Amino acid sequence: MAVLLAHEIETPRPCSYLPDREASLETLLMRNVTAQEYEHLLVRGWRRFGPQYFRPACASCNECVSLRVPVEGFTPNRSQRRARAACAHLRVEVGPPRVDEERLALYRAWHAERETTREWEASELGAREYAFQFAFPHPSAREVAWYDDSDPAGPKLVGLGLCDETPHAWSAVYFFYDPAYARLSLGKASVLFQVELARERGIPYVYLGYRVLACDSLRYKAGFRPHELLEGRPALDAPPEWRAAPEAPEAPEAPRASQAPVSEPGPADGVRSR
Repeated sequence: MAVLLAHEIETPRPCSYLPDREASLETLLMRNVTAQEYEHLLVRGWRRFGPQYFRPACASCNECVSLRVPVEGFTPNRSQRRARAACAHLRVEVGPPRVDEERLALYRAWHAERETTREWEASELGAREYAFQFAFPHPSAREVAWYDDSDPAGPKLVGLGLCDETPHAWSAVYFFYDPAYARLSLGKASVLFQVELARERGIPYVYLGYRVLACDSLRYKAGFRPHELLEGRPALDAPPEWRAAPEAPEAPEAPRASQAPVSEPGPADGVRSR
């Protein structure tokens, strides 16, 4: 059973997504959270990094909208199918999250590229911080690792997805990749793989976190259709209401360098992006 250690609503700060807005997170610090208890939070718009569970608590903005993909109804669009084909030669392993130098090096290379191309703040995520945020012991925690076995130096880790699995939900938490493989659209392929994996495991929904239409890094989520959006910020003792998003024509394909999705940052400064 979950044990609540702390509950906090953050003082408003400049928004990481929309520069003209202020943002605030509501966070719960908990231990001994079961997969079922986490699912209860997830379907009400909460996300997880390590032992911290969070959701937006912005007083004057509701642009962060929880989005989930019904597995059975999902059909990849043309761009997503191309991404899956481009990554077909890569090997994928699913298992518990790990911490090692290979994973740290991949994260640092990915984040450094974002610092240059998108003016993100520098990240000094070390082994301890990585373990706390991405590999904290939790019954739901999963890692989806992408390897290029054709590399001359041997199997090479080129992409890594941090995810959560509960009885009725798969949650895509965070994804980073080798910038040299950006042309493959690994982020899109990763989402497709997770939808297919959820289908195989009988999991009805894949949760992609918060859709923010005015943010380049988070707008991509609206392209996975059909999808459902959460109404408001339901209380923990209130039933969540999800509605089907209206159909929309397929958007023009974005430039290759920006196709890989970036999951929303967590409450810790080390992974907060713009």
